Amino acid sequence: MIDLNTLHKHFVDLYGNATDKPRLFFAPGRVNLIGEHTDYNGGFVLPCALQFGTYLFIRPTADNRIRLASQNESYKGDILLDDISKKVENHWINYPLGIIDQFRQLDILVPGFEMLYSGDIPGSAGLSSSASIEMVTAFALKTMLSADHLEMIDLVKLAQRAENQFIGVNCGIMDMFAVGMGKKDQALFLNCHTLEYKCVPLELKGFTLVIINTGKKRGLADSKYNERVAECQLAVSYLDRIRPVSRLGEINFMEFFKEQDLIPDELIRRRARHVVSEDLRVLNAVSCLQKGDLHQFGVLMNASHESLRDNYEVTGIELDTLVEEAQKINGVLGARMTGAGFGGCTVNLVKEDVVDQFITQVSEVYQNKTGLTPVFYLAEVSDGVKEILLNQ
Repeated sequence: MIDLNTLHKHFVDLYGNATDKPRLFFAPGRVNLIGEHTDYNGGFVLPCALQFGTYLFIRPTADNRIRLASQNESYKGDILLDDISKKVENHWINYPLGIIDQFRQLDILVPGFEMLYSGDIPGSAGLSSSASIEMVTAFALKTMLSADHLEMIDLVKLAQRAENQFIGVNCGIMDMFAVGMGKKDQALFLNCHTLEYKCVPLELKGFTLVIINTGKKRGLADSKYNERVAECQLAVSYLDRIRPVSRLGEINFMEFFKEQDLIPDELIRRRARHVVSEDLRVLNAVSCLQKGDLHQFGVLMNASHESLRDNYEVTGIELDTLVEEAQKINGVLGARMTGAGFGGCTVNLVKEDVVDQFITQVSEVYQNKTGLTPVFYLAEVSDGVKEILLNQ
């Protein structure tokens, strides 16, 4: 847990002027329970917001500069407003700069600001640290600038545009949506094409969600993420030859089963098979949660990982080892990679009274096999982005 008094003191030490109080905002991270690599294909996902996230102290200034700093990063930014649209090499400040640039594209006048970020989301772990930074920035600017015409869904879309256009990652909308719209003790069942969604109660009844960070960092922009996006688009181009289809999320599993031979490339066919079957798993997972059938929910988690490993090929030895060892333990209903893959995290549905055994056993085998030290988090399902009102 981040000490907010210490964070405030750091803000004053950094920017001075102890009498002009900054405002404080928070955006959570997120974990996707099931529905991986379906979001940018217009399919279904089932994420939830988490208790850890990104804090932002922010204060307007009278000059024309944006000053950015983070307790998590050494690099600081001091940017003229006229230069906001320019990406700054490969630094973290591009996430907030992309948001500010989007506000300016909407003809919303953005003055100078002093900004200090601090987060307790593991970086490059697939828990949406970037979307958390983007959404806390967007919500803070909307509030500070009285841009009341912007609804939360507008901020979600704005943050996705910033990621796609400014950062250069062809991500879907799920991360920003979960960070912005999350509800305590509920998962979000989202159609990533129509943006229709509903809250699904997460009644875990003696079980808990345990997230494991592999300790292997991966950057989306440098990974094969964009390659998978292109492969899915190629699959759509083959299927579109017999009927209009613009995204894999428009095709149900039975239709794909009948039409998959239209895709001549076996690798591209497997990519599409994962997306279509994963959509079906999400629908079944929602039904399981509504019925309170956690055992079948766990079966679907396991099947999701298998498809991500064999059909979509985004796991690797670190994620596969964590999942395989988790699935051996009596009391673990399901285990799967979560996020983009190529490192990052797994999410596990674990019986509460075996959590200690789970951590000890999985950690020992994983370290022996990979030489990496895993980090375990007991997840609490949280609300979305908000302002935190401090005592004056």
